[in-house]
Amino acid sequence: MSDKVNKFVWYDLMTSDIKAAATFYGKVAGWGSMDSGMVERPYHLFTMGATMIAGLMPIPPDAAGASPAWMGYLGVDNVDAYAAKVTGAGGKVLRAPEDIPNGVGRFAIVADPHGATFALFAANAGDPPAEAGNAPGRIGWHELHAGDLDTAWEFYSGLFGWGKTETIDMGPMGSYQIFSTGGNPVGGVMTKMPQSPAPFWLYYFNVDAIDAAIERIKDAGGQVTNGPHQVPGGLWIVQALDPQGALFALVAPQR
Repeated sequence: MSDKVNKFVWYDLMTSDIKAAATFYGKVAGWGSMDSGMVERPYHLFTMGATMIAGLMPIPPDAAGASPAWMGYLGVDNVDAYAAKVTGAGGKVLRAPEDIPNGVGRFAIVADPHGATFALFAANAGDPPAEAGNAPGRIGWHELHAGDLDTAWEFYSGLFGWGKTETIDMGPMGSYQIFSTGGNPVGGVMTKMPQSPAPFWLYYFNVDAIDAAIERIKDAGGQVTNGPHQVPGGLWIVQALDPQGALFALVAPQR
């Protein structure tokens, strides 16, 4: 196992319509949006007050044909070294390590051995942000719908030092392995459902109440695909598609 624990430190949405996506998530999650100021490539920021929540970018020309999707970034100290570790552990490098304009840092896009994608990121300055917990508008949960729970867990825990917390028996759906990245639990791993075409990461945004958020999703042109459901701990969740087709989820302390 890794002697260092690597956390999710950033997220962004690659979409076919930046303006429409900014409007949608503003209505659903309460986020503001602003241009990042990058000259070399279009990149906007989702904000919650003065806090930067995530990035927003158009599907780049070299990814033409890609579907709109959310991406999570794992903070590492050396992107090139970790990209090599991903390959060595059976994963793939989908976009080779490169520098981000304006001296922000370095990143790479990779996939685990079953094809679920995520990013590696090393900042040039500053510490990773603190985990969000239950703060409204923040990303409060990270969920891997894996090709296979056991082998996926071996990959992520071995590379990134994640620790097991509780394992929940979901009956015919298998086990749900909750994990931590050095503090409180931040996510879960499960074998994907047979109807899911491929493994994927799903990110849950914190809202105050799930039913009101569902109405905001529908009113803003999104589509609820699963839920609402109550999960262990008394929380309520819903999974949905935004109007451009990107999958996301919401979590709330009350119905």
